[in-house]
Amino acid sequence: MSFGFHLPAGVGDRWTVLDSAMNVKADTEQTSGAYTLIEVTAPVGFGPPRHLHRAEDEAFYVLEGRMRVAFGGQHWEAREGSFVYLPRGVEHAFVVLEPLVALQLTTPAGFERFVSELGAPADAGPSPRFSLAEVTAICARHGMEVVGPPLEAPDPHGTTP
Repeated sequence: MSFGFHLPAGVGDRWTVLDSAMNVKADTEQTSGAYTLIEVTAPVGFGPPRHLHRAEDEAFYVLEGRMRVAFGGQHWEAREGSFVYLPRGVEHAFVVLEPLVALQLTTPAGFERFVSELGAPADAGPSPRFSLAEVTAICARHGMEVVGPPLEAPDPHGTTP
């Protein structure tokens, strides 16, 4: 059954995931499995290990801040107004260069389940800390494969590796 819905600003399932805040704006149930939309707020240096998605495509629309993205053999810098599309099956990673607010879209839906396993409800305190082996296992349960380390954060002198 199709239905419309509206979420006012600041409303949605809020999660703390590692050092970032994720506000789920649309999930599997709300979109009949079509997509998950999350508002991500992340600090400088935040970024996942290099990974790939087996079952979903991922995209980011940067509202504020700046991030460096590695996709296959390509590297991009995404700033306010930038859109990044990362199709399934290709390794990628990103690192936040300036405090980031972005919309993350995954299709088909289901990414919110990964967020809930890796994070904690925002009102429950800090996110649990996991070893790389634990993160790798959580990723595997959600159709993702960790294939390398995170991108390096910029050094304090402003150069990017």
